[in-house]
Amino acid sequence: MNLTKEQKKQKSQELSAEITNAGTIFFTAYQGLKFVDMADLRAKLAPTGAKFRVERNAILDHAIRQAKIEGADGKLFQGPTAVAVGGDIAAVAKTLVDFQKTQAALKLRACYSDGVWYDEAQVKQLATIGTKEENLSKLAGALYSAVAQSAQVLQAPIRDFAYVIKALEEKQGK
Repeated sequence: MNLTKEQKKQKSQELSAEITNAGTIFFTAYQGLKFVDMADLRAKLAPTGAKFRVERNAILDHAIRQAKIEGADGKLFQGPTAVAVGGDIAAVAKTLVDFQKTQAALKLRACYSDGVWYDEAQVKQLATIGTKEENLSKLAGALYSAVAQSAQVLQAPIRDFAYVIKALEEKQGK
């Protein structure tokens, strides 16, 4: 589909606004993936809050510049490119890495999030740290455990004193 210059500008502006609002964008090469596989990946990324789509390299390059993102490697815009925009960075990274294990045609190129560029190896490391919800639940569990242990330690003298009183009552009652 041929786009007019105005349509390209508008698509670029929309993508730039989306990147700015989301703060995270993953760059992938998708050559060799079938439409069904791409639809499957979109469905897997939906719960993470990311939108996966194919974009023209010129539109992507222009959108990145409009979003005032610096340090983009020119190699990102070579060959067929698909991007995942938005979502929890760790959840999206985990989904993409897991999908790549079953579909080798998907290649991770890079990720940009909140002013930091990540290469493929770093994206794979991001996939291992867990999602925001997983990390928050681990933190809540650790905090609850610390509070529960403190409560038990503080209750121990009172409990032990009660045992001593009960033992004295039983001894005197006999």
